[in-house]
Amino acid sequence: MNNPDFKAGFVTIMGKPNVGKSTLMNQLTGERISIVTNRAQTTRHRIFGIITTEDHQIVYSDTPGTLDPSYKLQERMMGFVKKSLEDADIILFMVELGEKNDHETWLEMARHTEIPLIFAINKTDLAKGSQVIDKINYWKEQYDWLDPITFSAATGEGVEELEKRILELLPHHPPYFPEDELTDKSERFIAAEIIREKIFLNYKQEIPYSSEVVVTSFKEDESIIRIAAEIYVERTTQKGIIIGKKGDGIKKLGIDSRKEMEDFFGKQVHLETFVKVEKDWRKDDQKLKRFGY
Repeated sequence: MNNPDFKAGFVTIMGKPNVGKSTLMNQLTGERISIVTNRAQTTRHRIFGIITTEDHQIVYSDTPGTLDPSYKLQERMMGFVKKSLEDADIILFMVELGEKNDHETWLEMARHTEIPLIFAINKTDLAKGSQVIDKINYWKEQYDWLDPITFSAATGEGVEELEKRILELLPHHPPYFPEDELTDKSERFIAAEIIREKIFLNYKQEIPYSSEVVVTSFKEDESIIRIAAEIYVERTTQKGIIIGKKGDGIKKLGIDSRKEMEDFFGKQVHLETFVKVEKDWRKDDQKLKRFGY
């Protein structure tokens, strides 16, 4: 593109777990790029969602929810967040309607980058009475330099105004990605994330957090995609829970995952899953590196 007025830049989406970052990115891009569940810490990697028009390209960067890490996997996840601040052109810092202020460390870190910051309050669709105005005033009292914007990632209310503010801050720059590219992640990664999402939705307690998914084979022809995936857990008892009584658990997981993949890829999918034990992988540097962290 030779348009001198063209704008392009990276928008890093930050916030605590469960604040709705992935829902917002999917709303902004119009694609289901990031997996979404009601469980905290669903997002583990930094994922780009790319929107390109005739006059701009916005690269949204969904990041893991900010937290104080308690084991090595969480340390790697926070490393993705800090890395995303290095190349950000705009920081979109999200809180949800009911949140109290315990963001000082991350907000100050974002502010000291001198990168333009948009402070956004999500989940206004749940507001009662004067709660939205009250929350805007609350955050202004906490940080007098903030200019909060409110919206609902779930319903889309206020998202257009949020996009408008992003475009106002977007720098003039040629596009970073081809115009038909939707994300920086491979089809293998998307397939693995879909399976991991279904683990979060189908299993409780520690199982989702102890699980990792690796797609070992992705073969596509005209009519079908054949996918093989390995699900790793930390203990033999967890493997038994994933598989379930008479294999019912792994069967349902496979059906749910395959349906989602067929919707995403627009093609019939044949999926094989295998469950393996990789003891304490979340705390082991070498195993984390092997899993892409």
